[in-house]
Amino acid sequence: MNMQQHILAALREQFNCWEELLAGMSAEQITAPLLPSNWSIKNVIAHLWAWQQISIARMDAARQDREPEFPKWVAELQTDWEDNANQTNAWIYETYREQPWSKIHQNWREGFLRFLELGEGIPEKDLLDASRYLWLEGRPLAFILIASYDHHQEHFEKLLAWLRQNGK
Repeated sequence: MNMQQHILAALREQFNCWEELLAGMSAEQITAPLLPSNWSIKNVIAHLWAWQQISIARMDAARQDREPEFPKWVAELQTDWEDNANQTNAWIYETYREQPWSKIHQNWREGFLRFLELGEGIPEKDLLDASRYLWLEGRPLAFILIASYDHHQEHFEKLLAWLRQNGK
């Protein structure tokens, strides 16, 4: 298995873990606020989906050999949106907290599958070449795939710990 296949297999496994967890939960469980953050599982999925849109834009740009075209909402934020994640996350929460769970889940699910598809469509040599995409400032495109995995894993682990601690 090459590095690209390994990374994509890990992402597919991550997707399947989330889907399995979510499928075993009621809408009430998914929308109930969790302590200490007071975010619900729905809010966490909306958060992951919002950041996923940025990752998709980067992967799509690489596939088309151009600069990324970020979602319109990114332009509405401060210029340091990526460095100021707390403000960006607060904006994401406020923007998506009223959307229905079915829409949030559909967007995240479709986005994750699109992200995987884009990752599969880029040659491994381009994924691993740190000088290939100047807009990544010396990081290889594989960094975007791995960062998405890490982001999903971080939230998955926190959620599982909370569920265990609260006997859910």
